Amino acid sequence: MARLSVELQRFFLSAGYVEEQKITPNGILEVVGERAFGFLFVVLSLPAALPIPVRVYAAFFGIVIFLLALQLIAGAEQPWLPKKIRKQGLNRRAVQSVIRQGLPWLQRIETIARPRLTPVCTSRMGRSLIGLAIALAAISIALPISLPNALPAVGIFVTGFGLLDDDGAISLVGLMICAIAATITGFILYFLFHLGYFSNPCSPFPPSAGIDPKQCL
Repeated sequence: MARLSVELQRFFLSAGYVEEQKITPNGILEVVGERAFGFLFVVLSLPAALPIPVRVYAAFFGIVIFLLALQLIAGAEQPWLPKKIRKQGLNRRAVQSVIRQGLPWLQRIETIARPRLTPVCTSRMGRSLIGLAIALAAISIALPISLPNALPAVGIFVTGFGLLDDDGAISLVGLMICAIAATITGFILYFLFHLGYFSNPCSPFPPSAGIDPKQCL
């Protein structure tokens, strides 16, 4: 398979596609083949890792990444996604904008990537550890509150890229980033809880239904 940057340009930026055509996880899976897990982790984390406003899509990306990570923990060789998510369409023009911004960064990583410390990416234990770290980072991205989701997204991106090329060294760096991001998220949630954020009826997690939206204006 060609380098990921080449595959991204071919699949997302090819002139043969109609710009209004939607991009779906199902379409991606049909293209990437055996490198599906690494490819999907990189592609789905890239928008949240870039300094652009993607909060509207963050929950979707986080949920899909989380489902993929659980499968990696379970030892799956190929990803499975619910039918509804596989057909969930994203605007091609918006995705193309993200890919164009991320390609230079990706190409720089590709210059140092090579197969090394491969058991980290290929052994059952290594893949389960990667899945666990990515699952925790995905929760940080998906939370519907204003948390810094760039760091966990970068961790997923780097870890997935190492998985993509069986580069255990790069994946270990990504795992450390995911661990740092999970720790920071844990501290933020801890302080929000003690400050009463979750008991505020106007927060994203109201204790009961029936709150008049006008009360929160």
